[in-house]
Amino acid sequence: MPQDLSPLWISLKTSFLATFITLFLGVGTAYWMLGYRGKGKSFIEGIFVAPLILPPTVVGFLLLLFFGNNGPVGKLLQPFNLTIVFTWYGAAIAAMVVSFPLMYKTALAAFEQIDSNLLRAARTLGAKELTIFWRVSLPLAFPGILAGATLAFARALGEFGATLMLAGNIPGQTQNIPMAIYFAVEAGDMNEAWFWSIAIVIISFSGIFITNIWQEQRHKNKSANREEDIQIKLENQSCSLLPNAANSGLFIDIEKQLASFHLQIAFHTDNQPLGLLGSSGAGKSMILRCLAGIETPSQGKIILNGRVLFDSEQRINVPIRDRRIGFLFQNYALFPHLTVAQNIGFGLPKESSDGNIKVEIEKQLIAMELQGLGDRYPHQLSGGQQQRVALARALASQPEALLLDEPFSALDTHLRSQLEQQMTETLADYSGVTLFVTHNMEEAYRLCPNLLVLEAGKEAHHGSKYEIFKYPATINVARITGCKNFSRAASESNQIVAAIDWDCKLKVVESIPEQLSYIGIRAHQIIFKNDHNQENTFPCWLVRTSETPHRITLFLKLHSPANNHHDYHLQAEVYKEKWVTIKDKPFPWYVYLEPSQLILME
Repeated sequence: MPQDLSPLWISLKTSFLATFITLFLGVGTAYWMLGYRGKGKSFIEGIFVAPLILPPTVVGFLLLLFFGNNGPVGKLLQPFNLTIVFTWYGAAIAAMVVSFPLMYKTALAAFEQIDSNLLRAARTLGAKELTIFWRVSLPLAFPGILAGATLAFARALGEFGATLMLAGNIPGQTQNIPMAIYFAVEAGDMNEAWFWSIAIVIISFSGIFITNIWQEQRHKNKSANREEDIQIKLENQSCSLLPNAANSGLFIDIEKQLASFHLQIAFHTDNQPLGLLGSSGAGKSMILRCLAGIETPSQGKIILNGRVLFDSEQRINVPIRDRRIGFLFQNYALFPHLTVAQNIGFGLPKESSDGNIKVEIEKQLIAMELQGLGDRYPHQLSGGQQQRVALARALASQPEALLLDEPFSALDTHLRSQLEQQMTETLADYSGVTLFVTHNMEEAYRLCPNLLVLEAGKEAHHGSKYEIFKYPATINVARITGCKNFSRAASESNQIVAAIDWDCKLKVVESIPEQLSYIGIRAHQIIFKNDHNQENTFPCWLVRTSETPHRITLFLKLHSPANNHHDYHLQAEVYKEKWVTIKDKPFPWYVYLEPSQLILME
């Protein structure tokens, strides 16, 4: 064991100081670069990681040019009789520079792993960017940041080349452990070299080992909690929510150019839930994101209850946190490091007293049947419970508009049905504007009195659900609302339409549109008859069947038997009880297409 232990204290002193400074610089720089969209981003990042790529002696030489007596910093310090070169401060600076890239890249990766919906949810709840950093981003990225700090400390502890160039090898002042090893080997003192080598390995691996143990224990605790079986009985209960001032509704008239289509939509809605229905990629979620301020339209206006949230002409674009929008994301976006109660209270005004916050949180817990779960974390909840926490969080901030982005998509059929009932009651008591995005027509029909059907970013049909399902404007709207039977059509006379693809003529009761293109009928409205002399009744042959738990879909060919499984005209849906009564009857069967159920489309 060497008599002089100063290399140990110098190494620890410089490494801890370098790591402390690097921690703040690396985390701050990483968070800034995460949101930086300016020019030269690649060049700036190249400068940040350069010490990781360049030889340490080159880094030390550049530091010497910068901090030396003739360098810019050296000249600034000369009037104060201060110097960096050949001091332990220089050793700390060298260690800081070479360890910075590890801290920066690790912190950047940790921030990038955070679900962006969590940050968007925080903004919709009114949180400022600094609040989001301290309460969401930093806690979630902390394990990665801690790992980066550990690596940075180990790198600073082992720094040799840059330190030698800037601080030199002054025993008792700048000679750290790597220098002590080098000069011990050079002097032939292998015992001392072994001592310092073992010391630096133990110190470095101790930090890494402790960090790994902490992370493994943290992961085990989460896994154990996740395995707990939490069963909370779901009961329908109406909830009194959000006393609101009189609403003037929502007006949207926006355009946004996207990669696959051009979103161009204009509509007005009041406090009755409006369902946005359409296929994937139709622009439903993009409308919500533009309304919330997550995305910015190319042009147009968004006005909520008389407040202009966006106006491209007047250059108004209200920040997300000031829009008073409640957003229920598809994956719920609950903050995983906060309890249920903390999640619900996240968006409550900070000036509220602790007592008022607790009262509001408890009110939401009761309303959403979450009593007793306030101290649990999101990963300890079922999918249905997570959804109700997210809804309670959105409503607790008393938003003027509530945006629901496919909230039932991750739930099983039974739970979806139960939560739909609760959602219906919740929305009935909510007096703000509600937009409900879904691609499930039955879900939209049950929850929303009015529907807006979208196709490739444009309005295809907007009206009451009864009107849209009874009189869809186009064949695409009919398809989206579940109609499966279509034929090209031409007007024959006042009440007669020729169904070209079905090779028949049909009597209708609706007025025939001037630009008639298609005629259709829904599968469940096809009727089987024994009387084949009745109008709109045609012989048919069964091609094949498709079975669901309660219904049978029959693929039928009109007028003659089919040539193959794809040769059919109509799909008819019947309950299994009805199927039992007709399946053994000889062919042909006879189908009746009731005139009042026929859909005429332009």
